[in-house]
Amino acid sequence: MAFDILYQEKNQSTSALTDKAELPYAPHIWKRVLITFLQSHLSSHPMGSHLADNELFDSLSNSWWSENGYFNLLKWFINPWRLPYFKAVIAENGIDPRNKRVLDVGCGGGLFAEEIASLGFTVAGIDQSGKSIEVARAHSRHTGLAIDYLSGSAETLPFENGSFSVVTCCDVLEHIRRWELVLRESARVLQPGGLVFYDTINRTAMSKLIFIKITQEWRLTRIAPKDLHSWEMFIKPHELLQSLKKQGFDNKDLVGGRLYGNPIEALRNVRRFKKGEITAAELGRRLRLKKTRKLWLSYAGYAVRNR
Repeated sequence: MAFDILYQEKNQSTSALTDKAELPYAPHIWKRVLITFLQSHLSSHPMGSHLADNELFDSLSNSWWSENGYFNLLKWFINPWRLPYFKAVIAENGIDPRNKRVLDVGCGGGLFAEEIASLGFTVAGIDQSGKSIEVARAHSRHTGLAIDYLSGSAETLPFENGSFSVVTCCDVLEHIRRWELVLRESARVLQPGGLVFYDTINRTAMSKLIFIKITQEWRLTRIAPKDLHSWEMFIKPHELLQSLKKQGFDNKDLVGGRLYGNPIEALRNVRRFKKGEITAAELGRRLRLKKTRKLWLSYAGYAVRNR
């Protein structure tokens, strides 16, 4: 059985299970078992009944830069996928980092903001978790990176119109109920022709299996805090693209992220981490996302603010 389930959206369907899910390397019986299992678990929460617990970002703020901290897993799990893509987008659009300002919305402890600053951009980061901002400031002082960190809401950004050349919204939209307001604010603070770069999680059967069931709920494999993610708050690509267009953006690209390696070994590594045999950082390195054109799990993209 492979993680490569092809993602399809037909007629902008909001169905969590794709109309035709293909498991190209799985025996037929396992296809039937997996699809039946996923269908049986998709209706456990009606839409709108369940919210992610964003207070967790304060309580786990010290884990951003700790090798064994849960949030440090993101540095090794997500950044190796999204950072090369971000660099490619910057190069493709002929953006010179010198004298260009980037706003990292939902920056957390600064895992992505520091990568951006290292490229030569002038970076500001904002997050509603005050304790995460304190951690980000302390770490940037240690590394010598001059990043302007602020505690505040992504729905009401404290910046003037047209203040930035690039806005990044990475691993944040799925945590905010009114995420369309974040896109509206991003458009406001961007200069005409500026880029918004995003990544988030698709609301599919497989994302529920991996990010909710396996990671948060099942006793033998749960490693994330309960309610870190809410499946109901995951965002389908067509929903995001419609909102981007509404806010005056022209979306240019979409890419997916898939787990590295085979699923059995991935589960074994989760168990090794749970038993304390490997660190969060090592788990992230072993599970790291890889670029794919299939959007069934995580996906990233960028859009240009219309002039």
